Amino acid sequence: MATIEAFTVNVEQQKLDDIRLQLQAANVGYAPDDDRDWLYGTDAAYLAEFKDYWLTQYDWRQTERALNRFPQFMAQLDGMNIHFYHVRGKGENTFPLLLTHGWPGSVYEFLEVITPLSEAGYDLVIPSIPGFGFSSRPARPIGRRQVAQLWRRLMVDVLGYQRFGAQGGDFGSGITRALAQDHADVVAAIHFNLLFYLGSQSDDPELAEWRNQVAKAMQQGGGYMHEHQTKPQTIGLALASNPLAFAAWTLEKFNLWADTGGKLESRFSKDQLLSQIMIYLVNDAVISAIWLYYGSAQEELAQEPIALPTGFAAYPVEMIPLPSRRLVELDFNVTRWTEMPAGGHFAAWEEPQAFAREVAAFFAENR
Repeated sequence: MATIEAFTVNVEQQKLDDIRLQLQAANVGYAPDDDRDWLYGTDAAYLAEFKDYWLTQYDWRQTERALNRFPQFMAQLDGMNIHFYHVRGKGENTFPLLLTHGWPGSVYEFLEVITPLSEAGYDLVIPSIPGFGFSSRPARPIGRRQVAQLWRRLMVDVLGYQRFGAQGGDFGSGITRALAQDHADVVAAIHFNLLFYLGSQSDDPELAEWRNQVAKAMQQGGGYMHEHQTKPQTIGLALASNPLAFAAWTLEKFNLWADTGGKLESRFSKDQLLSQIMIYLVNDAVISAIWLYYGSAQEELAQEPIALPTGFAAYPVEMIPLPSRRLVELDFNVTRWTEMPAGGHFAAWEEPQAFAREVAAFFAENR
């Protein structure tokens, strides 16, 4: 049995001072001379404004207080310290629910869904993926199925849950799928807000068209992923050397993938964005988080259908075109499909109340 220790976020001031010195020395580069904002990627004028706010107004200690609102723990698995929230639900017949984040996110994006889901009777377990946030980094790149194996051990061997539900988007989607694929004996049901891959071998023309649309979307906006999957250390070393560079790399994703309408701060405040960015920086996780892309690219993808009850929340803004319910049913036993009125890739962070209602309703039917 792994030991569990209580954990509180408390970053040494020297680490914060080092990041500040790097930020002060960083220069914002130039941009095309046609004022087309985010068309070419991160907007230089916004990045300069963001840097100024970071230096003059942002307070990491306020982020720490937000992170420390709920009980956190460390468990050692495979020689790594795995950070996780564990919040008990209200009532006598609670049900365990595992929520998994992705990149460039963190456990921070789930903070506002903890109270409504725990009050709805769910025991919440929200871990930081190895190499992300406050979890230790693996010795070398690992993939989604290896993370799923760790999550099984965390839920069953460490916390004592014999059966649980799992939810995820982004990498959390792939890890949740791997849980259903490899560990269906302990997973009761799964819920997604993104499906990047369908493994069906059907010659369905709609499936072929969807795959073509995904390929086009990735050709236009997936350059970052190709680099992450093939040469993670090159881009990782570059981004880790400069906090402003990492901000530029991730701000584009927050703006493009979320339901922002092209106006980043219509959805997120600078403080929220900086909290996500700083969780990587204070933990030296910029490089190791990217490793998960490489490790996942080496895995064999699932081909066989998954029989577990599956819920899907279709948000109007995503990084790739959403498949239809009929296509998803080629791979999954879809028992709930919800068209969400607003929100995007960072579903729990963007629309926490709507996300919590949807997830609670699905697992209420599949406990």
